[in-house]
Amino acid sequence: MDRKRLFAVVALTAVLCTALGAFAYAQLGKVLKGGAIAVAVDKFGPDIDKGINSLTGDRNLSINQATKVVPILSIGSGEYLGAVQVTGPKRQVDKVKAVAQLEGNFRLVGGIRLKALIPIEARSATNLRRVPGVGVSALVDIRL
Repeated sequence: MDRKRLFAVVALTAVLCTALGAFAYAQLGKVLKGGAIAVAVDKFGPDIDKGINSLTGDRNLSINQATKVVPILSIGSGEYLGAVQVTGPKRQVDKVKAVAQLEGNFRLVGGIRLKALIPIEARSATNLRRVPGVGVSALVDIRL
């Protein structure tokens, strides 16, 4: 192989490796942030839930009512975006593993952006089984 051809192959390999490395780094950042949110919600969810109930005055819920903090999933990408507190009958709240966030646009004067937060039974964007009777009662911002 002549020198020019060898140099071209090495240069092309270096450019491809750099591009793939940058892409992988960007994806790794998203995965790490999503994983950090999931871990934070799993570890501190009960404490966050108590804090929200204290803030809103919902300390003495009836025996049949419950609250719980779960992560928000962005539908389409499956990424973790944050967390919310859900509330409803204890049996139903126990089934909730995440809240799916759906977004849409409604064309009216200037346009309106809509977000629907739907309690679901799994932490997967592919399994969207809604948990009936459960609603979102608080939004939790998690600093990373």
